[in-house]
Amino acid sequence: MLTLPPKVTPRAFERLAEIGAAAQGKALRIAVEGGGCSGFQYEIDLDDPKDDDLILSDKGETVVIDSISLPFLTDAVIDFSEELIGARFVINNPNASSSCGCGTSFAM
Repeated sequence: MLTLPPKVTPRAFERLAEIGAAAQGKALRIAVEGGGCSGFQYEIDLDDPKDDDLILSDKGETVVIDSISLPFLTDAVIDFSEELIGARFVINNPNASSSCGCGTSFAM
């Protein structure tokens, strides 16, 4: 089976630039942890890149994904959304069979 790395939208990279992630020496870390109301949950944070991370970069900004989380994010799209309820990084994950209303928890 072909596994494709996640994609990061230009808007997500623009938001990282707006918050000055690279200027702080940080990358946006996307991780998958056990837990949440649907079985897995996304952890999204500014962090330092590590040796086993997949590094996705554009316009000087960086998104990193650890090797354990990577299979859960095959062909996912990392984006930034601004809505009435707030602005946040979002993950559109074709591997998730269901997700909860909070948008950070999913099942496979």
